Amino acid sequence: MAFWEGPILAETRSVGENRANTCFLALVWCPEPRGSIARFRISNREEQARVEEVNQFPTVERRRNPGLRSEQREKGEVAVFQELGKALTSSLQLDQVLRTIMEKIDEFLRPDNWSLLLLDEEKQELYFELAVGKASQALKDVRIKIGQGIAGWVAQHGETVVVPDTSKDTRFFSKVDEKTKIETQSIVAVPVRFRDTCLGVIELINCMGPDGFDPRDLKLLEALSDFAAIALENARHVKKIHELTITDDCTSLYNARHMGFILETEIYRSQRYNYEFSIVFIDLDHFKQVNDTHGHLVGSRLLAEIGNALKERCRLIDFAFRYGGDEFVILLPQTSKENALNVARRLHKLVRASTWLVPQGLNIKLTPSVGVASYPIDSRTKEGLLHLADEAMYLVKNTKRDSVAAANMGILPASAATVESAS
Repeated sequence: MAFWEGPILAETRSVGENRANTCFLALVWCPEPRGSIARFRISNREEQARVEEVNQFPTVERRRNPGLRSEQREKGEVAVFQELGKALTSSLQLDQVLRTIMEKIDEFLRPDNWSLLLLDEEKQELYFELAVGKASQALKDVRIKIGQGIAGWVAQHGETVVVPDTSKDTRFFSKVDEKTKIETQSIVAVPVRFRDTCLGVIELINCMGPDGFDPRDLKLLEALSDFAAIALENARHVKKIHELTITDDCTSLYNARHMGFILETEIYRSQRYNYEFSIVFIDLDHFKQVNDTHGHLVGSRLLAEIGNALKERCRLIDFAFRYGGDEFVILLPQTSKENALNVARRLHKLVRASTWLVPQGLNIKLTPSVGVASYPIDSRTKEGLLHLADEAMYLVKNTKRDSVAAANMGILPASAATVESAS
């Protein structure tokens, strides 16, 4: 599972420059968006970890590093915390934190395999977000229920577990071994916790020597899991911050700022692949009367209800925006002008035929003025498309309202504007 989209990076940087959030971003690590949770690969001590594509786990043979002398180890541990501290307070790259954690687990603890499992809160399952070692690719689609196996038990109870011999522990989940074709003899698993919330589990396989697992090693592993927890939790914070920057508070639709970015992206994509796309402007007629009669709170609820209804009528690839005031915009990728007119007619009929805020006992009726413009037939630029769709909508609004118009076509016949057409 990947968290973010690439464009978020610019957004989060702008948020970081906002004085109100400076303290937060200085203290808490802010990752890059989707694609920022990267997979890494280590081939040996001389090689640095290399970032893998997010859709694959690293699969490499790794040598066990020789044990470090006590003096070297102490210096190394101090260096680890310095590196992670710098990453958490100065970097927008989540992969930098995870790379350091992975390198140090390999260097100090020398497991045959290790993995970072994250919690899917909705399904209450653990999935392998990061896996290093033999047969790690086989873990890509494996999910473990909370309470199942050693990792599931650790996630459920939030406690560290050291299992010297898996054959003697009834919690051991052998089906993972069946999938990877690797024999798990020992396990060390620590929870990745942020405050009272378990975000996941770090699990080390076959990392014990004849004397068991050194308590000092366990302390180091738990400290590394704390750093991972901070990085992952702050990834969530950045996601929320980004969502606030692109979402309209009233309707929960995307806002006009995000519309500009999506429109530019769609123009680039359509130019490259020779696609068509269309935009539909919707303005609610006489909406001011609702505010004057019922108050602005009711007006906001009405906008939210209509916005939700419009979004529900969209395909998964479509985008719904609140453009401002009582105006909405629907972006229809890979949609010709003819098909966009059919969509505009259906949305026009949806608004005018529905009775709104019925549960509140208000039973409000409204009509919309709708305008349509398409790429590339009407314009090849963002500004041109927005202007033409807005102009078509205002052509309706400034004449008879309650109808649909299209760029370079004018107002559609009244009979066509109110009849639902097939897709």
